[in-house]
This record gives sequence, structure tokens and C-alpha cells, in this order.
Amino acid sequence: MVRPVDRCRVCGRDDWLDVLSFGETLLAGDFQDPADPPGDRYPLDVAVCRECRLMSLRHVVSPEKLFEHYLYVSSDSGLITGHSRRLVEHSVAGLGLAEGDLVVELGSNVGAQLAMFQEAGLRTVGVDPARNLAAAANERGVETLPEYFTTAAAVRVAERHGPARMVLGRQCFAHIDDVHEVLDGATRLLTADGVLAIEVPYLVELLANNQFDTIFHEHLSYFSLGTLHRLFGGHGLRVFDVWTAPVHGGSIVVFATPEASPRPTRPVVGEMLADERARGLTGEDVYRRFAARVERVRAEIGDLVRGLVAGGATVAGYGAPAKGSALLQACGLGRAEVAFCTDTTSLKQGRLLPGSRIPVCSPEEGTARRPDYFLLLAWNYAEEIIRKERRFLEDGGRFIVPIPEPRIVSAQTVTA
Repeated sequence: MVRPVDRCRVCGRDDWLDVLSFGETLLAGDFQDPADPPGDRYPLDVAVCRECRLMSLRHVVSPEKLFEHYLYVSSDSGLITGHSRRLVEHSVAGLGLAEGDLVVELGSNVGAQLAMFQEAGLRTVGVDPARNLAAAANERGVETLPEYFTTAAAVRVAERHGPARMVLGRQCFAHIDDVHEVLDGATRLLTADGVLAIEVPYLVELLANNQFDTIFHEHLSYFSLGTLHRLFGGHGLRVFDVWTAPVHGGSIVVFATPEASPRPTRPVVGEMLADERARGLTGEDVYRRFAARVERVRAEIGDLVRGLVAGGATVAGYGAPAKGSALLQACGLGRAEVAFCTDTTSLKQGRLLPGSRIPVCSPEEGTARRPDYFLLLAWNYAEEIIRKERRFLEDGGRFIVPIPEPRIVSAQTVTA
């Protein structure tokens, strides 16, 4: 069910700088029915490989436990939808994908991204191990295989549909332990000028903005461009472009192609690699400073919420993402401090957050219950949410934005 990570999954070395330990915690995405027992706890420790600078969890929980019935559904927020459409537009106008070309997505969830590629005239296949999500994707007309993306799966796709002009992985590559197997599959599937596009939360943003709540058991790896550049190069893939994207607290989309492909490498690749070195990612101090800041902010968030509740205020959670569950556990907050959490995902409503045992309800019920404060667990959508909930603020409510440092938002501060 859980095993230690001895050797780096990127470079194979066993030379680690220990960064953080959250002790043993429950799985952040394992929402529970009220009648369920609390669940099992697993170690949550983070280290950095001194050779390739991969930041990694030191233990891996079985993927069958994590992913085969998955409650995260692709967001329909304006930010995510706009980013998804930009990827499609760039693939056609910028990368030269044409009508009838094949796009294969690993970790394709309910098929929202692939449906946009279909609208542009491209053929699509999704591969996702969560059977409930794969079934939902197939129902909407997006062919999806309910399995892990492996070399064998890639070969089956190629035999049935032909080679792919693009293999896409959005916000799932960091979940994968055997990254070499995935890249072997991608290289078997791609055309000679095909594009591998991998989107991951960006390690630079995690460190700079104190995003410790993104550290939980699903997220095995925390990638810099430098580490991905090295990893892809070992599989005959050349990074030729990279984007920064505002989704999920700050991400990068890394575009790679077979080494002999005629696609030119854009200057931004070298510029970003140099920037990472200048920020100290190849040293050790930046990780030690991050660890110290995390310990301080964990205490500040917990003290703030407990102080408000002790003063008679009601605090609820806005959103129930896995990162919110991780944050509550990291800060020692539970049902005594946070009365409930709202979430738009119907699969989570009526369930309890793992560890904290806080009940999840619909946004409509949360509005009717009128808490004094919403702890913004979905802080990566803060601007969008605060605009949407202006009435809550005008009626005297307040938001607590926990990351990168806890701050309180009121109608007056928004106006100011």
C-alpha cells in the first residue's frame, strides 16, 4: 500500500536533501461518508535530489488506492476554460496540428480538454485510470481507455488509431511514479515531428509563494524546467518551448519533440533554465528557507482561525479541493474550528474531508448558512471567487486567503 522512495525517479541517484515532514496524514482526496471510519494515515515527507533537483515525496502510496475512483473533476472555472482553449488554439495555429490529426491525453479526466480538440476537428483518445471519470468521458463522446498510460497502452492506441501528432498530459505527470514508462509510451506513439506537452505545477512558484498545501500524497514530484529538460533528454526528446500559465497556483507547460524534429527551439527555454539557476534551485538554501517559512505560516493560519472562533465568529471553508484538505491537516484545523466546507462538485457533497472530518455541502447551502468568514481553500481562484462573491463581502462577510501568507479580505480592502 505504501513504500519508501530510495532512488530518484528521474536520475536514479540516492542522495537526498530532506526538506519537510508533515508526519503521517490521511490521503487528501479520500473524502469519506459520515459512517466511514477515519481512514489510514501515510507518511508525508519531502526531499530534493541533490543530483537532478527533483523535489519528491519520500513515500509512494499505491496508485490503485489514490486514483481508481477519483473525485476531482476538471474545473469549469473561467481561468481553466480559457487556458484549455488557448492550448487548442496554439496547437492548431502555432504547432501546425491539422484536421484529422490525433491527440492523445493521459490523465484525461472527464474529457473536457479533449472535447475542445474535437471541436477543432482533431481526433482524440483519452487514457485515465479512474473508471468513474473514464465512463463519464465516454458518455460525452470522448473515447477514453480506463487504464494507466503505459507503453503497452500507447502501442494499442497506435495500432487502432495510428500515430499521434500530440501527446498531452495536463496536471497529471506529477502524480506518476514511473515517469520513464510514460515517456517510453509517448515516444512510441508520437510522429517524427510530434509534440509531447506536459503541464505541471511549477516548482519556482511553489517555493516563492509558499504553496505547501499542494504537497500531498497524489503529488509525487514537484518539477522545475531543469529537471524536466534532463528527464526528457534521456528519452530522445528535446524541449523546444515552455509556457507559464496562471492555473493551479502557477504552472508550466513544457513542449518537447523528438530530437531530430525540425521544430526550432525558442530562446525562452534557455532563458528560463538560466533564471532557475539564478534563483538558487541548483543549491540548497532556497529549500531550507522554504521549509522555515512553511512552519511559520502553518502556525499563523491555525492561530488566526482558532482566534476568530474563540471570539465567537463562524468560519467555513470555501471549496473542498485536495489541497484544502492538505492545508487543514497541516494547520491542525478540524470541525471545532471550521463548521463546514462548500464545493460545487456533487460527488463531494454530503461527505467529510479526510482528517478534519469537516462536512461538505453545496455552495447554495453554504450561502444560506452565512458564516462570518470563508477560509478560501481554493485560493488559486481567489480573484475569480472574490469577484463572484461580492455580495457576501458587502453583507459584512470576509475571506481568509491563506497562501502565501494569511490575510483577511473585506469589502473595504477589495474597494481599496
